[in-house]
Amino acid sequence: MTRPFLGFGLGLRTDHYQHIIEHQPPIDWFEILSENYMVPGGKPLANLDRIRQDYPMVMHGVSMSIGSTDPLNTRYLDKLKALIERVEPAWVSDHLCWTTVDHINSHDLLPLPYNEAVIKHIVDRIQAVQDYIGREILIENLSSYVTYHSSEMSEWQFVNEIARRSGCFLLVDINNIFVSANNHHFDPRDYINGIDPDRVMQFHLAGHSYHGEMIIDTHDHPVCESVWDLYQYALERYGAVSTMIERDDNIPPFAELHEELTRAETIARRTLTAEQLAINSGRMMQGVA
Repeated sequence: MTRPFLGFGLGLRTDHYQHIIEHQPPIDWFEILSENYMVPGGKPLANLDRIRQDYPMVMHGVSMSIGSTDPLNTRYLDKLKALIERVEPAWVSDHLCWTTVDHINSHDLLPLPYNEAVIKHIVDRIQAVQDYIGREILIENLSSYVTYHSSEMSEWQFVNEIARRSGCFLLVDINNIFVSANNHHFDPRDYINGIDPDRVMQFHLAGHSYHGEMIIDTHDHPVCESVWDLYQYALERYGAVSTMIERDDNIPPFAELHEELTRAETIARRTLTAEQLAINSGRMMQGVA
C-alpha cells in the first residue's frame, strides 16, 4: 500500500448525521468507528450508506485486541471483513493494545510491555489479521498511564519495529503522544523523530483533560495549543499525512468542529509545499494563505 493523502477529515458521529446529509459540508473524508456498524441493519447503517456515497471513508476499531494472548476473534474479524466490503474504506485501523483476557472484553485500551517477546507475538497476530481480511491495517499508538518493569525499549522503538516487521502502517495520534509524554516524562519530539515516516498513514488530533499532574485522553475538549505545535512538528517530519479530529464527548455543533479542522489545514498549508500537500479535492480551504 502506498500512502494516499485524503486531506482533512472528521470522525462521523450520530449527532451530525442529519447536518451532513442535508448540507454536504466541504469535508474531505470521514472516519467511522467500526464496531458501531457491525450490525445487520438499522438507522446508523442506513445513514452511513447515504453519507459514504459523497465522502471517502476510513474505518477505525477498538476491539481487535491485537496484543491479547487470547486467540484472535474470528467472529469479530468476519464482521469486520463484511463491513469492509460494504464501506470500501481507504484503510482500516485499530489500536496497539489488548482489551480482552479469557474472552472477557474490558472495554479499555490497555498498554503493553515494550520488549522483544511482545513484538514477536504482535507481529504474528497482525500478519494473521492482514491475511484474514486481505489487506494491510494501521495500528494506533495509545495514551498510557502505567509502564511495565519488563519493558526493554522506548514506545517509539517498539511501535516502529512492529510496523517494520509486520508490514502494517501507523495511525499516529498526536494527542496520545503528548498525553503519554506528560505522564511518563519524555520529550514528545523524540517519539515523532523515532518513527519511520514511510509507515505513517494517518494522524489523529484530539483534546484531553488534566487530573492533577496526570493527563487523561478524554476526547471531550478542543485540541490544545501544545498539541497544535506538536502537529506542526510532525508535519515537518512526515510530510503530508491525512489528518482528522476526534471528538467523542461534549460534542459541539458541526460548524465548531469544522472550524477546528480548518485550523489543521491552515497549519498544514503553512508548513508544507503545495507539492507535498497534493490536496485531492481542494474543497475546504481554497484561497487560504
